[in-house]
Amino acid sequence: MNTPNYIEDFTAWKQAFKHKYSVTVRFSETDAFGHLNNTNAFVYFEIGRIEFFKECGIAATWFSEKEETIPVAADLQCDFRQQVFFDENLHVCVKVAHVGTSSVDLHYMIVNGKSEVCMTGRGRIVQVSRFSGKSVPWSDRARGYLNQ
Repeated sequence: MNTPNYIEDFTAWKQAFKHKYSVTVRFSETDAFGHLNNTNAFVYFEIGRIEFFKECGIAATWFSEKEETIPVAADLQCDFRQQVFFDENLHVCVKVAHVGTSSVDLHYMIVNGKSEVCMTGRGRIVQVSRFSGKSVPWSDRARGYLNQ
């Protein structure tokens, strides 16, 4: 299987994940073949991403109407390695690949109960002003969490 271009050394890349969140494939997420519909990989990435940001403490105010900044997915990529099926327990793993001025590049790995990598992915999240739509630099506190 080809390794995506955002992964240099697959073994080292896989071992660097520290944040893991559990999901179970629901019936409504499967397609006519009985496996996970490909669009749901991005939903699982979002679950992992939001849980990661909550764990870091930087998402606490994002959903308040008074908060100026919100996260926006600027681009997302998913590479499918293996099919998953209804009722499988999966782990969505998330790690920071790069922190920019107002963006963060995240990498994702979805692993099944046999520790087999089923999907890998990457994406850039940009913090923007909810009022102007322009990018807003990370605070020193947020940057500190993201660089851990």
